[in-house]
Amino acid sequence: MATIARPRPAALILTPSAEARIADLMSKAPEDAIGVKLSTPRRGCSGLAYSVDYVTEAKPFDERIDTAGGTLFVDGGSILYLIGSTMDWVEDDFAAGFVFANPNAKGACGCGESFTV
Repeated sequence: MATIARPRPAALILTPSAEARIADLMSKAPEDAIGVKLSTPRRGCSGLAYSVDYVTEAKPFDERIDTAGGTLFVDGGSILYLIGSTMDWVEDDFAAGFVFANPNAKGACGCGESFTV
């Protein structure tokens, strides 16, 4: 009996607002950019921070999430900290930025710029 492979669920959920922001970023991207990449470098008071940058090449262990407006790559070393998270884009009168609802975060610094798992 043949086994039918089910599609793997995305490691990260993007809201329509986040997808629209990725499309906007890609419309202004440098010519050699193939997408944007989410990573969690070590910095800030709590240890890890969210970082989104243009990327020119996919690394072998990066998670790839294709959207209508462009591709989001998630750093292979960061994916374990992000599984099950929701990525949103929020704008108000005073600020604009990606916002993450991360079930893996055990704490965050007072300013909200970094988190710990």
